[in-house]
Amino acid sequence: MRGLLLLLTLPVLALANRVTGDLKVWSPLTLSFTGPATSESATPNPFTDYRLTVTLRHESTGRTLNLPGYYAADGNAAESSAEAGAVWHARFLPDAPGPWTYQASFRTGPAVALSADPNAGQPNTFNGASGRFTIAPNPGAKGLLRYTGGHYLQFAGNGQHYLKGGADSPENFLAYYEFDGTFDTDANFNEGRNTTAKPFVHHYEPHARDARPGDPTWQNGKGKNILGALNYLAAKGMNSVYFLTYNIDTGDGKDTWPWTTPDVRDRFDVSKLAQWEVVFSHMDKLGLLLHVITQETENDGKLGGSPGLNPIRRLYLRELIARFAHHPALVWNLGEENNTPDPDRRTIAAYIRSLDVNAHPIGIHSHVNGAHNDYKTLWGAPNFEVSSIQSDMSRYHAEAIEFRKRSATAGRPWVIFHDEQSSADSGVLPDSDDPDHDIPRIEALWGNLLGGGAGVEWYFGYRYTDMDLNAEDWRSRDKIWDQTRHALDFFHRYLPFWEMEPVDPSYEAVDGSPARVFSKPGAIYAIQLPRGGAVQIKLPDGKYSVDWYNPREGGDLQKTKITEVEGGRRRVWLGPPPAAYARDWVILLRRL
Repeated sequence: MRGLLLLLTLPVLALANRVTGDLKVWSPLTLSFTGPATSESATPNPFTDYRLTVTLRHESTGRTLNLPGYYAADGNAAESSAEAGAVWHARFLPDAPGPWTYQASFRTGPAVALSADPNAGQPNTFNGASGRFTIAPNPGAKGLLRYTGGHYLQFAGNGQHYLKGGADSPENFLAYYEFDGTFDTDANFNEGRNTTAKPFVHHYEPHARDARPGDPTWQNGKGKNILGALNYLAAKGMNSVYFLTYNIDTGDGKDTWPWTTPDVRDRFDVSKLAQWEVVFSHMDKLGLLLHVITQETENDGKLGGSPGLNPIRRLYLRELIARFAHHPALVWNLGEENNTPDPDRRTIAAYIRSLDVNAHPIGIHSHVNGAHNDYKTLWGAPNFEVSSIQSDMSRYHAEAIEFRKRSATAGRPWVIFHDEQSSADSGVLPDSDDPDHDIPRIEALWGNLLGGGAGVEWYFGYRYTDMDLNAEDWRSRDKIWDQTRHALDFFHRYLPFWEMEPVDPSYEAVDGSPARVFSKPGAIYAIQLPRGGAVQIKLPDGKYSVDWYNPREGGDLQKTKITEVEGGRRRVWLGPPPAAYARDWVILLRRL
């Protein structure tokens, strides 16, 4: 009997104070602790009345980090769908090799999880548990995508600057039928926008063919379709996905929430969130940024009954940060078409920054053509680094130029992302309805990038097949993914874009056909001809090579009869494009 008792207790003992993961720089690891046996529905509430914080110390530098932890039920809830257990986790993204030490603070008391006081509540069970682990180098890893004070985010591992191209739709990406506790709560079927005319959640069946052996499914193959969809998007060269984590309380989809039920706000569905984590970890491997939209315009004043940092919103954000901030490429977005008063925005952003040891970039999504008003009081504000602009595609280029200037002048340069294309009903149409995508490509994509912006995500509207709430097949916009990849390839392959500046349209650098210029003066120039034609440009002294790039089809640079030009006092003629004279082209000039 004694041997049987020992055998039965071994799994619990093995979980106590354990570190798992690759133990390499920029590879997430999990610290696991065995604490009080409890459940999602227990009293005291494991989400509000217990608080785990792990203090990590890098031995060689002495730097310390305070990492929030969370209740993990049995520690394997994605597989077990467990609602109860005694396991607590903290997830960490190591940013330096060498030995690290850790010590757990685990305290209990009414609403202790909402307190910033390290001595709030009373110590409990594994409080003070400590240990040591060693992190190995990880050569070539991209690492944390971070804000470094310029107009482009940069990977801390390999130093590469980031340009975004990805999916803004479906915004309810996480409303997937194989996640635990996920269903459509909308009796009105998404207010007529749900073209299925019945309760709807995503199945992503068209992407079953994109699933791969070895994808990290759960519960005997669940998740294959959603992981296949991500495989497809990454294979097209995209690197970001926009998604809501909360859209009930009169939101559009009414099918995405992190809590145990749609009417609870202080108890979290541990197994659902663990299954989200499986998907998010797969996104890491595919190089897809997590663009986390924490609320939307319809419900941004309803979480906790006010738009500010009330206890319910504080708890919600703490849980998101504790469970998901270890992902290396992530942006926190305070809300779609955000209405939160400015003082509350600042307070909420400061709260996120206080808990997120990785200091992931923070932004807010603007109202349609409303970025000037939505951002005007935030230029220079601490804790904001990125835009998330909804506007007419024809405005992208001018907005990128203007907002770069405004943010830089205020002393905190922003990364200018455009994340939704108006009109709201149409966005970017399916290939079947817009086979060329001329306006999205010319005005939105290249307009943003040549204005000094850092990229776009594509929104699908709600009038056409595979729309913003019920898109099942990302192949419906197959061509726009290709055209986005061509643009990103051009910038990464040929341009030191982080050293370049857009030319203000009011400065007549070029003459002839309409053109947009992005340059490092005297060194390199990218010139877009939105409607083809030919231009002259004034260049500093020196010789420059002349190459042409087809933004519609990508491929190698092309030559015409004019292969070199000489800079000087007069504008130089660059000649007509290699073909398709009236279509858009990009000219690349490089000093020889």
